[in-house]
Formats: sequence, structure tokens, C-alpha cells
Amino acid sequence: QVQLVESGGGLVQAGGSLRLSCAASGRTFVNYAMGWFRQAPGKEREFVAAIKWASGNIYYTNSVKGRFTISRDNAKNTVYLQMNSLKPEDTAVYYCAADPKPGWNNWSTPSRVDYWGKGTLVTVSS
Repeated sequence: QVQLVESGGGLVQAGGSLRLSCAASGRTFVNYAMGWFRQAPGKEREFVAAIKWASGNIYYTNSVKGRFTISRDNAKNTVYLQMNSLKPEDTAVYYCAADPKPGWNNWSTPSRVDYWGKGTLVTVSS
């Protein structure tokens, strides 16, 4: 059974940085993509970034390009999200996700992604 456990959330001032981690277990993820979604209060869950485990190919939503960096550590089965130049509008619960289906289409729709962590809260104060 796939388990995804996030860590690294917290409170940070605008302009600051945080690094989120997602430890994955339960199977071999070589054929998976793993990534991050976020959900702000009163808003729908939205895609942030994802990485293909085998190829390292990366996909970002436009609003975080140049500020956020997704990476993976194969040995630790862990995916990271380095978040720099944080803005108050980045405040949300950040969810780690994993999916074995090819391509990126499924990542535009949360209901199409198979596995989820419980989330970690990121709060950016102004």
C-alpha cells in the first residue's frame, strides 16, 4: 500500500523560504510521477509541481515557476519542494501525490491522481 508522508510546513514571512519533504513507501516508484498540490481556504485543490521518477522530467504550474523547485532523492524515496520568495497567496495545505499513469494530463485534475498524503500547512505572513 502506497504511503506518502509530508513534512516541512510551517509559518514564514513573505519573501522567505521553506522546503517540503514527502517520504514515499509501499512500492517501487520508478514508473510513477510524484508531485505536489495545494489547497487554500475556501478554494479548490490545485496543481503545483510534479516530477517523473525515472526520467526526472518536471512540470510546474505557471504561478510558481522561478520560485519553487521540485526534486527527488532516489535512495531515500523522497520528493522535495523547495519554495523561495514565498508570497501570502502561497498559503495553503500542501499535499504530496503520486500517480503511475503516463503523461501529465492527469495532474491537471486532482481526482485523476491515485495516491495522496495527508497534507502539511504552509502559512505565509505579510
